Amino acid sequence: MKKPNNFIPYGRQWIDSDDIKAVIDVLKSDYLTQGPKIEEFENALCKYTGAKYAVAVSSGTAALHLAVLSLGIERGDEGITSPITFVSSANCLIYAGLKPKFADIDERTYCIDSDEIKRKITKKTKVIITVHFAGQVADMKAIQRVANKNNLFIIEDASHAVGSKYADKSRVGNCRYSDMTVFSFHPVKTITTGEGGAITTNNKRLYQKLILLRTHGITKDPKKLSENPGPWYYEMQELGFNYRMNDMQATLGISQFRKLGKFIKRRKEIVGQYNQVFKNINGITIPFEKNKGFSAFHLYVLQIDFKKIGKTRTRVMNDLKIEGIGTQVHYIPVHLQPYYQKSFGYKKGDFPVADKYYDKALSIPLYPKMSNKDVEYVISQIKNALKRT
Repeated sequence: MKKPNNFIPYGRQWIDSDDIKAVIDVLKSDYLTQGPKIEEFENALCKYTGAKYAVAVSSGTAALHLAVLSLGIERGDEGITSPITFVSSANCLIYAGLKPKFADIDERTYCIDSDEIKRKITKKTKVIITVHFAGQVADMKAIQRVANKNNLFIIEDASHAVGSKYADKSRVGNCRYSDMTVFSFHPVKTITTGEGGAITTNNKRLYQKLILLRTHGITKDPKKLSENPGPWYYEMQELGFNYRMNDMQATLGISQFRKLGKFIKRRKEIVGQYNQVFKNINGITIPFEKNKGFSAFHLYVLQIDFKKIGKTRTRVMNDLKIEGIGTQVHYIPVHLQPYYQKSFGYKKGDFPVADKYYDKALSIPLYPKMSNKDVEYVISQIKNALKRT
């Protein structure tokens, strides 16, 4: 097939004239930040997920950080998360003074394994951070049972899972199985606010704590002030952060929400085209999707037996790049990062399923603006790149 004029990356945002107009309207308004669009975006998120409360913040990492902090866990305690995730899912524990521990992944879903969580729990364990990897939802019922038995908090890292559904067909983010759910709206995610994130919860106390921590720990609420000498008065009651989302980001998010159904439908169409071809190629394992539940597919990750095809991953990625196709590896296991090895003593082999997954992982292009010709081209070039030499 003919090489396309434009490079096809592994992920890309969809921005149209409606999005641009919405942002321009905010630029012409009285508020660029701390204005009405923030609450409007939060309300849209609540309506979509079914959660009672939502707190919009500056990034998914900020959302994870505040979620852990809001729980009030003592420094030196532990949290458990997946090794197959972006580093933020573990870093947020360290930011809050906790020790990060990992539980190995399920070999089919690539999400954290509830049985492995059980094996990692100690007297110091206080929170589980699940990761809905690539849009595939972790087994939240099983994880909730483990958490309830051991009196643990649950934070769902749903950065990949805007629009995904649990086995009961309710939407990720309703916090039916957790204390809080965290989202990311980075440009390669299902919807974008440029950068940005959010936390949903059904717990009013946590919601109020999140609101406080988001804005320097400062409140002007007369009901919460220790004194109130006048209308100028405010109090810093916690050591908080400037993790606010601005109105330009929020209005972009509102506009993107209106297209979310279309985005997910197109992603699923592309996944279906990929699956139809790649499921029949020896040496490739396509992403698994449970019969129950629903994955919005933020990523499409192939498991490729590079030894069997006689090529390295580096060569395959470079060959595809030459042909105008971008690929990526999601992710280098967190426990193999030099910081985690140096600081906590983790090493290759500690989580063998995660290590095995990493050795074969390759994310290929998946985003709504891909045309059918783009998809066909990616399929043809991947087939060529994987041919034995």
